[in-house]
Amino acid sequence: MDIKEKIEELVNKVKNDKNFGDEFKKNPVKAVEGVLGIDLPNEQIEKIADGVKAKVKFDDIGDKIGDLFDKFKK
Repeated sequence: MDIKEKIEELVNKVKNDKNFGDEFKKNPVKAVEGVLGIDLPNEQIEKIADGVKAKVKFDDIGDKIGDLFDKFKK
């Protein structure tokens, strides 16, 4: 299993599927396990969930900065 690929898949799912995003916010370990379809120790799932959270936050910050620059261009 390619962890980086799975994190990207989960990030896209969080951003594009409101129901999954809500589930991820409530119970990230359960949501990640559901997508992976395999049972891993919670410590490993938590690391994957933390990677998804960090990526989502980083992407959101980038989007906000991009929006800010767009406002200054106008």
